Amino acid sequence: MARLVRWAALGAAAALLVGGCSGGSSSDDGKSGERSSPPPSSPSRSSGTTAALPSSLTGQKLAWGRCKATADSPAPGNDWQCATLKAPLDWSKPEGDTIGLALIRAKANGGKRIGSLLFNFGGPGGSGVSMMPTYASTVSTLREHYDLVSWDPRGVAGSEGVRCRSDKAIQAAEDVDATPDTPAEEKAYFQDAANFGQGCEKASGKLLAHVSTTDTARDMDLMRQVLGDTKMHYFGISYGTELGGVYAHLFPRNVGRLILDAVVDPSADTVGQAENQTRGFQRALDDYLKSTGQDPKQGTQKIADLVKGLDAKPLPTSSGRKLTQSLALTGIVLPLYSKEGWPTLTSALNAAEQGDGSELLALADGYNERDASGHYATTTHSQRVISCLDDKQRPTAEETKKRLAAFEKISPVFGDFLGWDTAGWCHNWPVAGQFDTPEVSASGAAPILVVGNTGDPATPYEGARKMADELGKGVGVELTWKGEGHGAYGSGSDCVDATVDAYLLKGAVPKDGKVCAS
Repeated sequence: MARLVRWAALGAAAALLVGGCSGGSSSDDGKSGERSSPPPSSPSRSSGTTAALPSSLTGQKLAWGRCKATADSPAPGNDWQCATLKAPLDWSKPEGDTIGLALIRAKANGGKRIGSLLFNFGGPGGSGVSMMPTYASTVSTLREHYDLVSWDPRGVAGSEGVRCRSDKAIQAAEDVDATPDTPAEEKAYFQDAANFGQGCEKASGKLLAHVSTTDTARDMDLMRQVLGDTKMHYFGISYGTELGGVYAHLFPRNVGRLILDAVVDPSADTVGQAENQTRGFQRALDDYLKSTGQDPKQGTQKIADLVKGLDAKPLPTSSGRKLTQSLALTGIVLPLYSKEGWPTLTSALNAAEQGDGSELLALADGYNERDASGHYATTTHSQRVISCLDDKQRPTAEETKKRLAAFEKISPVFGDFLGWDTAGWCHNWPVAGQFDTPEVSASGAAPILVVGNTGDPATPYEGARKMADELGKGVGVELTWKGEGHGAYGSGSDCVDATVDAYLLKGAVPKDGKVCAS
């Protein structure tokens, strides 16, 4: 499965929108069953194509300088430097046209430097340049020995970012029914999807065929070389776990210390991934309802009835805009990414039940990256461009209709939306998709730490075991946290944090199957 549907776009950023992280306790000291991973300075030999790259790419010198503000984020502090890396537009023609990739780094500030630690925060489509400074406090311990590095993947923000439609058109599209009930609504839904694809093709031109996860994985190995690292040290979150798995498959001998947190199930196709997310968000909703003293089944039905009512009659808000069914669902989803967001969800649902959709709309706007002036960032544009190039499957309307009952059985709240999304997301896309599921087998790679959270809504826990298994015996090492929210590191478990830190800083690989209690 090459993509996450819309609600997994924000990766680590989603949790930051709804609250910070709190301290926690551990059921494990992080030391038992450890073995050492290879030292970071050991020689490497790539199994990919970058060995044949021209020296104009591998030998380029990055002009690091002060980072500038962008339309969607302010300039970070003096600790941060930015640069542009040249990469081939078409990796099959490495001596042809190039594109610029925006990079950001904060240099190691402690003892012995291990190397660069590359971060991808999810999406696809998330901007690492804007996200990395906001995440730095979470990984401050790691900065003592690593340069913290992130980037905007090709097609994202500062790296040839794509805007497929105007702010006005985006807001107009919010009125399109994403769970069509009539032939007219269905026609409008698919027409809007086709219009979006046409807008992306017009905006991105020849880039549209060269923004796949595989392309970005190859970009990563070029970064490794230009940054002067013999091994790739990497921290992937959400979709970033899929990217990390694809990298490990392409360049197993270049793998250093890789963390995959909030793991995408690499064995799930388009429909399977949507089913996984439907199950994950419903599981998180059940846990939320239990925390408020409600019966999950009754509470779910109450919310489902509220959402269903919005299909015919959107709620008014203080801004003058209407809270539609789709916006309400997005507003409900955002607080489920982090347990700290649950009180916000309670307040927003209570207000909606009283006839005021303002709070749910504000949550939806936060997820959709809409500011007070009505300007939208481009994360969802880039996400769709990348994921639709990855995804080979194109479920039809008729195929989707046959599956809707199964989706709704999994979740009366989220099932209908996520079921229809499988057909609408890449409908009539101008470029064919590349694969059904990503190849992540990485025989010969150093151990890769795969971290799964039992309460993760967007990338359900079961995906971690699937990823560990597909990486291969002796490569994928699973760490489980019995917690809540999207992602585990920095989310309240001393056990998780200590285990990850020991792996990244000391090369200590925990025993496969280690469990950290909430």
